[in-house]
Amino acid sequence: MKIFKRKPENEDLAAVSEEEGGSLQVNYIGVFAKVVLALCVIWTFFQVYISGFGAMDAIKFRAWHLGFLLLLTFLLYPATKKSSGNRVRPTVWDILCILITVISLGYLIFTYDAFIRERSGINTTLDYWIGGLAILMLFEASRRVVGKGLTIIAAIFLLYNFFGVYIPGILGHYGFSLERVINVMYWGGQGIFGIALGVSATYIFVFVLFGAFLKNSGFTDFINDLALTIAGRSAGGPAKVAIFGSGFMGMMSGSAVGNVVTTGAVTIPLMKKTGFKRKFAGAVEAVASTGGLMAPPVMGAAGFIMAQFLGVPYTVVAIAAIIPALLYYTTLFMVVHFEAKNMGLSGISKENIPNALEVFKERGHLIIPLIVLIGALFSGVTPLFAAIWALASTVIASWFRSATRMNLKKILLSIEEGAKGAVNVGIACAIVGIVIGTISLTSIGLVIGNNVISIAGDSVFLAALLTMGISIVLGMGIPVTAAYIIVAAIGVPILITMGVSPLSAHMFAFYYAALSSITPPVALASYAAAGIAGTDSMKVSIESLKIGITGFIIPFFFLYNPVLLFDGGTVWEGILAGISAIIGGVILASAVKGRILAKVNVLQRLFLFVAAFLMIKPGLIDDLVGVVIILTLIAIQRNQMKREYSSEETEVV
Repeated sequence: MKIFKRKPENEDLAAVSEEEGGSLQVNYIGVFAKVVLALCVIWTFFQVYISGFGAMDAIKFRAWHLGFLLLLTFLLYPATKKSSGNRVRPTVWDILCILITVISLGYLIFTYDAFIRERSGINTTLDYWIGGLAILMLFEASRRVVGKGLTIIAAIFLLYNFFGVYIPGILGHYGFSLERVINVMYWGGQGIFGIALGVSATYIFVFVLFGAFLKNSGFTDFINDLALTIAGRSAGGPAKVAIFGSGFMGMMSGSAVGNVVTTGAVTIPLMKKTGFKRKFAGAVEAVASTGGLMAPPVMGAAGFIMAQFLGVPYTVVAIAAIIPALLYYTTLFMVVHFEAKNMGLSGISKENIPNALEVFKERGHLIIPLIVLIGALFSGVTPLFAAIWALASTVIASWFRSATRMNLKKILLSIEEGAKGAVNVGIACAIVGIVIGTISLTSIGLVIGNNVISIAGDSVFLAALLTMGISIVLGMGIPVTAAYIIVAAIGVPILITMGVSPLSAHMFAFYYAALSSITPPVALASYAAAGIAGTDSMKVSIESLKIGITGFIIPFFFLYNPVLLFDGGTVWEGILAGISAIIGGVILASAVKGRILAKVNVLQRLFLFVAAFLMIKPGLIDDLVGVVIILTLIAIQRNQMKREYSSEETEVV
């Protein structure tokens, strides 16, 4: 039995774009279909070569990357939803945008050396015109691909450069000329061509490509069949299978919404068929898909950006994410288990569960790329080389059996899907450069940070609470990667100033930026799941908050005690803290669903919440008190069940 079925080409990407506010993709018929494929192939080989083997000035490489992003945007994403669907050729407006893109990016690429060496970074009038046109094209691309949310935010920040001079009080500034703004945003390394686009041009592209190759090699089927053999027959089996599959594929795709609309199209109906309520089925898919962005070894795309911000190897970030991710998914898994027990649901019937030996025999070799990736990452190789090796091993491993063998057609399909999949996050990274450039130019981030600190005083908790609010609000309705970058520029310095370690501060902001996908009122992942489940989106969002509660709690614990991130302390202390926290996650799930061995009363449920918090919080005394509470409640329930059983026997006699 296959839980996930492959969708038609481009359907996934179209659905993702639609959910996130953009337009459906265009499907070309005839010559331009081949043009798009050729462009994807050329871009892929260029990216892989420069990222892994070649050398190029950073700004010029990012300009090439942005050029390909814009070209594919204007070819694939129509200006209006009415103009989507099948098409023979681009519209006149699309062609005009393509020409402006080629001219503006081409001008920068071929004159950048002269701009730096001969003109010493001094702009000409033509430079400003070119930069202005390129910025306009980026906004048009963002409107088409990312949607209105992030585009409007970027526009507000851009306008703030000019009109902040008219704002009274602390938020005002002295104002900047059009030439100064264009210079910072387009010709410098702090705006569009800053760190966000740099990560898109390197790590993000290669890992999105890797994910496309994994998908078309049959790895997705392997993961989900394996999940079936592990959890399929237990109570609530389909929901547990969805957690495994959605979590893993969400990590690879880097998009919570994208994962919901692809895997959720099959898992949500299956959960409903098993007996789960519509809102619960949708919430499980949304929470599992969102968690994939926070789970190592890949962590979507934001993990690589975090490593760049921190100036540490990516493996440091991946290791730090292990315990929080385990805690997140353990709690979600047990919430599903307790919900199934409360509803009296069983698992999938035995005849629909694949044999584990057969699963490994047919597709077990497809796990080789993941082993190569993890091994390379922890051997000290850069993430780029690790991804390229894993990419190559995906193709080679697929040849081990005829059923999974990737032929030229599948390889080309993977290249096309990977290149197209990189467009959404790439454009988001480019447009968020406008926000980062504005923060750098106007110092608005420093102003906000100083005022938050003045409100919080000496209270780290209050500062963290305000930062959490900033993270969630700024993350609403925009891609997680872009949300994290914005919050990292505004919120993280606040926490670091309060004495929080940089790794804890960045992970804290990252978690809440990611969780904005399931936080109402603008919870894109929950909304997408609600559409598939056929129920009210707000109900799914609220249910997502309930079952994803660990994600909202754990950042406060590792903020105060970074040992949960293996940041400070010994490895053994981190492991012990992790084991205790995971037990706490199980108890938290028990409290959320009101069940241990049987249903609990209100007072017992309150004690469960207390025990869960004590177990998650690192500390020997806290753990011991938590264990005592848990064992006491279990003993009470066992005695209660014995009395009920004895009374039933007496009634029968």
